[in-house]
Amino acid sequence: MKNPGILYESQKLALWYWALAVVLFGFQLIFGLIISYQYLQPEFLHKIFNFSVGRLLHLNAMILWLLFGFIGGIYWFLPLETQREIVGLFLGKMAFVLIAVAVGIVVGVFLLVQIGKADWVTLWFITEGREYIEAPRWADIGIVAVFSIIFFNVLATIWKAQKLKGILWVLTLDLLAIIGFYIAGMFFTPNISVDQFWWWWVVHLWVEATWEVLVGVLVAWVLMAVLDTPRKILEGWLYLEVFLVFGTGILGLGHHYFWIGAPEYWLGIGGFFSALEPLPLVAMVVHAVYDAGMHRLTTTNKPAFFWIVFQSFGNFLGAGVWGFMHTLPQINLYSHGTQITAAHGHLAFFGAYVATNIAMIYTALQKIRLSKGGNLDGRLWRWTFVGFILSIFGITAPLTVAGFAQTFIERAVGGSTWQAYINGQLHPWVKEAMAWRFGFGIMFFICYLMLVIDLCTIGKQPVDKENTHCL
Repeated sequence: MKNPGILYESQKLALWYWALAVVLFGFQLIFGLIISYQYLQPEFLHKIFNFSVGRLLHLNAMILWLLFGFIGGIYWFLPLETQREIVGLFLGKMAFVLIAVAVGIVVGVFLLVQIGKADWVTLWFITEGREYIEAPRWADIGIVAVFSIIFFNVLATIWKAQKLKGILWVLTLDLLAIIGFYIAGMFFTPNISVDQFWWWWVVHLWVEATWEVLVGVLVAWVLMAVLDTPRKILEGWLYLEVFLVFGTGILGLGHHYFWIGAPEYWLGIGGFFSALEPLPLVAMVVHAVYDAGMHRLTTTNKPAFFWIVFQSFGNFLGAGVWGFMHTLPQINLYSHGTQITAAHGHLAFFGAYVATNIAMIYTALQKIRLSKGGNLDGRLWRWTFVGFILSIFGITAPLTVAGFAQTFIERAVGGSTWQAYINGQLHPWVKEAMAWRFGFGIMFFICYLMLVIDLCTIGKQPVDKENTHCL
């Protein structure tokens, strides 16, 4: 057992991943603000920084920084679970350096080259060109290689430690699923329906199933750290989550098949099981509230506690409620691809994944800066927490209104014609919603800057224990 004040080398590696993640988080927001402003002023940076490139960078920066945050969480908690340094630490460090360099190269190519001919050179070295998985092929292989190294680190460490705990088994199998589902998107066929079929296995299942299970593992570790929740309770909920996420998620994926030429039976299967998908998210809410209640809402790390509780509710609202709004075939027929999808995506990713990463970093900061004990608390994180929540709902609400207007004007009334699209985009509900979205986007970015300051300073000054111990 290591001295509580001394970090494992793998935990130091976790800090590298989290530092890079926070930097990429900032780039994601900058690109998001630029393309948000281009909705208001389309000539802004015209022929210099196209909207399509900005959107690509906004989305891919988000995917990468969230993944780096998750990897940091694995390297932080794994030695605590196994009570030993991880096996293959050198490989882990080498993978970090390679992926950091790779991210820089890919971003540079996206900014300076942007597009290429429809040939193999473009596919391998510029962009794959498929929405959401635009990374060139060499970067795809790099992502698979990095996760293969992490899989080896985890499995070899568990083997050496001889600690076969339930959470670790879930993590190991989920890492295999992460590798497998991502590979499914690395080939394409001339048949657009077949191509889209496998593309959804990455866009939907990779992100919404394997990430959800990985986040379940990380949330369980955070709850043990900040609330001292019994392992038996957490493992029970985690097994249920795995069963429901994959049980409903794979067939629920069918709600994406409505429009790609797949057989008609997917209408019923996809509609029914996509409606069940929020159930594991409800379980996660019960999970967090129940565990907190078991410990009379007492913690020594308020920032991590509040972020992990919000993770459950934000996940339920964003992925569950906003997702269910437009997954049934009768609704999706008209709402597919409108701003309702963007509203769902923004709230779901923030609730499920951003909150998890922030909670993990605060958990680590307590160990680093308060190794001799004490409460991690302050004022700035509270303003940041409230500001983030207000601004993300401030972004989600106008996008939902704009999506409703699009659904009604462009699809239900206009019949998806080009003129209907123009009418929808010029409608005040859409135009004003874009302005509100940009305003709350600025507020969100200010909260990000406050978060960075808080992460750099919290715990360095003593706090009043009497006011921070109980919630």
